[in-house]
Amino acid sequence: MDRLPSLFVYADDMGRFDFGPNHPFKPERATKTFDLCSRYGVLNYPWMKVVDPQPLDRELLTLFHEPEYLDLLQEASRGEVRIEMLERGLGTADTPILKGIYEWSLRAAGGTHSSMRDILSGRAKVAFNPLGGFHHAMPGNAEGFCYINDIVIAVKDALRLFPGMKIAYVDFDAHHGNGVQEAFYVDPRVLVLSLHETGRTLYPWSGKETEIGKGDGEGYTVNVPLEPGTDDEIYSFVLDAVAFPLVKAYAPDFIVAELGADTLISDPLTHLKLTNNGYQKAVRGIMPLCSKILALGGGGYDLYRTSRCWTLAWSILNHVEPVDEFAGLVGGMMFGPEMEVGSLYDHPFLTKGEAKQKAFEEARRVVSYIQKTIFPLHGIR
Repeated sequence: MDRLPSLFVYADDMGRFDFGPNHPFKPERATKTFDLCSRYGVLNYPWMKVVDPQPLDRELLTLFHEPEYLDLLQEASRGEVRIEMLERGLGTADTPILKGIYEWSLRAAGGTHSSMRDILSGRAKVAFNPLGGFHHAMPGNAEGFCYINDIVIAVKDALRLFPGMKIAYVDFDAHHGNGVQEAFYVDPRVLVLSLHETGRTLYPWSGKETEIGKGDGEGYTVNVPLEPGTDDEIYSFVLDAVAFPLVKAYAPDFIVAELGADTLISDPLTHLKLTNNGYQKAVRGIMPLCSKILALGGGGYDLYRTSRCWTLAWSILNHVEPVDEFAGLVGGMMFGPEMEVGSLYDHPFLTKGEAKQKAFEEARRVVSYIQKTIFPLHGIR
C-alpha cells in the first residue's frame, strides 16, 4: 500500500546536547524515544523516514523574534556574557548561557519548520519532532527552557505560504503555552487550545479560562486550567466536553500538537496525575479531526516515562502497534520504568478523596464557562 511518508525528526548529536547536570531539560529524552521506537518496531515501516534537522534560515526567525534579542542569543551561544542578556532571560537558571545553544535551537526549529513545509506541500502526512515544541519563548526574551519559539515561526510561515489556511494548535503540555498564545491572541486563523495545570500552582502563572483572545481573535484562544491531582478520568472529561468538540467545529486544515509528557504522575516539576492511558486518548482523539498533524515534544522531565509516552504517540500517529522484538530473549532487559509495569503501558491510576473532588469540581466549572462563553462563537450548541 502506497502512502505518504511519516517523518521522525531526530539527530543523535542533538540528543547529546547538555543543559547542565542540574537542569531538568534533557534532550536525551529524544534519544531514548528513538531507541525505544526502534526496539518496539515502530520505526521500521517502509513509509517512515528519519529526518536530520537542518538549521532554520535566520530571516525566518524575525517572523516572531526581535533582531536585538537574536544578536544577544548568538553572543551567548559563543560563550560571551553581557549584563543586557539577563534582561532578555539569558543567564537565568531556566535559560542558562550555553555554548552552542543558538545553533542547537536553530536546528530544533528547522526540524519543526521543514516538517510543516513537507506536510502542507503534500510530501508527508504526519511528522513528530521530539526535539521541538518550545512554546514559552517570547519575541524578545528566553524563558521556561525555551530560546527560539519553533512553533510560532512555523505557524506564521504556514499562514504566509498558504493563505486562507486554518490551523489548530493543541497543547497538552502541563505548562500553559504562553508564547504561542501571545503570538496569535488576535488572530482567528489559529485556534490556540491549551490544557494545562492552573497558573495558580505552576509556571508560567497564566492560562486562565477567561483568556479567550481579543478583537477578531476572540474565542480563538481557549484555556483549560486543571487543578493539581487531575487524573485520567478528569482529563478524559475535559477532552470530550471541550477539546475535541472545539477542534471539530473549527475544522482545521492543519493541526500542530504539543505532546508534552509532563502531565504524568511521576513528573518532578508538575502536580498532575495522568498516566499514559489518558495521554493516548488525547493523541487518538485529534487524529480523526484532521489528517495533517505535526506533533512536537515539549515538556517531560521523567526521562523514561516521557520516552514511553512519545513512543506510544508515534505509534498512534502511524496506526501501528508496538511489539517488543526482544521479549523472551536471554539477557533481555526492561527499559527503565517498563520494569514497573512490564510494558509500555501504565497501570490505571485514579486520584481519590478531597483532591479528586476539588479537581473535578474545578474542571466542571471551567468546562461550563467555556461552553457558555466560547461554544456559541463557533456555532456549537
